[in-house]
Amino acid sequence: MSDYETFELGDVVLQKGATLRNAKLAYKTFGTLNADKSNVIVLLTYMASTHYDNQWVIREGSALDPSKYFIIIPNIFGNGLSSSPSNTPPPYNKARFPLVTYYDNIKCQHRLLTERFGIERIRLVTGWSMAAAQTFHWGALFPDMVQAICPTAGSARTAPHNYVMLEGVKAALTADDAFKDGWYDVQPAKGLRAMGRVYAGWGFSQDFYRQKEYLNLGFSSLEDFIVAFWEQWFNLRDANNMVVMIRTWQAGDISDNELYHGDFVRALGAIKARAIVMPGNCDLYFPPEDSAFEVAHMPNAELRPFISNHGHFAGGSGLREADVRFLDDAWRELLAD
Repeated sequence: MSDYETFELGDVVLQKGATLRNAKLAYKTFGTLNADKSNVIVLLTYMASTHYDNQWVIREGSALDPSKYFIIIPNIFGNGLSSSPSNTPPPYNKARFPLVTYYDNIKCQHRLLTERFGIERIRLVTGWSMAAAQTFHWGALFPDMVQAICPTAGSARTAPHNYVMLEGVKAALTADDAFKDGWYDVQPAKGLRAMGRVYAGWGFSQDFYRQKEYLNLGFSSLEDFIVAFWEQWFNLRDANNMVVMIRTWQAGDISDNELYHGDFVRALGAIKARAIVMPGNCDLYFPPEDSAFEVAHMPNAELRPFISNHGHFAGGSGLREADVRFLDDAWRELLAD
């Protein structure tokens, strides 16, 4: 028995040309949709996550209170619950799974909201990292539908440096001989562990490691943190699913579509939603300088960075209580507008 529902999308013609047949979008809802359907929050999933990893922020008394709001968590394609290499039959199984862009994800999520629930307005769209990128896409693709957005530790367009960082992560995974170009029968455990060790140098800041903050998180040493946090996080994933989500991330660009034809500044300017954009002040691959450029070209946006040595993980991991409160306050402000 699963605790989520599945929206049957049928055959989806993807942005880059392939047709994903019998596509499925897994989602979970919290709370009750009110009579005029005005209490909707969309909370998005990030790299290597499912709705299970997000739902800790949904609790009574918090900003995302299910007694007040109808909260939908749609699972990103490739995460193992929505259509993914690990659950799709031939011809697009395993290594043949096609490139699915953020554009494809948001178009299908829009179908879920409109066709399943009849929703026409969204109070807030929010998410961390890859989910922040989806948040920007929601604002740009459906500017008249979204009232507020709060992207945390993410970008509207994947920067070249970020692309290169992801190449390193992907290379560590796929270099394992057991990966077999994606046609493995058992998970390439060595590659997944290597992926975790590479990511460990990017997820948190230099000061986090300098101050040995991992000891405050319950780990007994640096090596214990790398093994029990980072390696274990990826040990639980499917390798092809990881590659697909990395490819989605690398292709991220809110202007790469028929609306904006590659004009990134125009796409940013089209976002009507009230926005609080929240980078980490020491995020190593989503630097606040990129967020400042985005905010400068959005008509109703504020830059509000996390001040935290947790780096990228300040934006949505829940590991540092001060960061959690900072994010919750921003959500409250947007929902009160």
